[in-house]
Amino acid sequence: MRRLVLLVLFAFAAYLLWVFVWPSIEQARRYAALVGAPAPTALPHPLPGRGLSDTWGAARSGGRRHEGIDLFAPRGTPIRATTEGLVLQVGSNTLGGRTVMVLGPGGQRHYYAHLEGYAAGLTRGDWLEVGDTVGYVGDSGNARGTPPHLHYGIYTSGGAINPYPLLRAGQNRAE
Repeated sequence: MRRLVLLVLFAFAAYLLWVFVWPSIEQARRYAALVGAPAPTALPHPLPGRGLSDTWGAARSGGRRHEGIDLFAPRGTPIRATTEGLVLQVGSNTLGGRTVMVLGPGGQRHYYAHLEGYAAGLTRGDWLEVGDTVGYVGDSGNARGTPPHLHYGIYTSGGAINPYPLLRAGQNRAE
């Protein structure tokens, strides 16, 4: 009887480990694979069917330079994830307003800003696939009162990089 009780306790402990520890292990595995993957050389447009222009480096208030590109679309247009990845942040800040930050392949962080709203249920720690809805085009943050648009930026350990060439390469592949 004692052996049966120990076996049941062991099985129960294994079940608890599976339920409570396995998700963390799986998340760590996905994170490591994501960071270790090569950075993309082409990306799909986050607003399929919309125009693409290079606004990288344009002058901004306070002597800043634009660290991303602006993609204009009607308010509420769904914004699509350009990479698979782990949602690092869903929230607001002064400049970007409503924003989402996604960790993508090669450890690049993909920044979606000036959103009108977020995809239903999107939270930190979620996993996104290419094309999943991140949020909706708006004018939040310091874009209040401007035509609705998505500010899309990519950040590496060395700083911001221009997403335009990657999006343009993605359009060329799709044509």
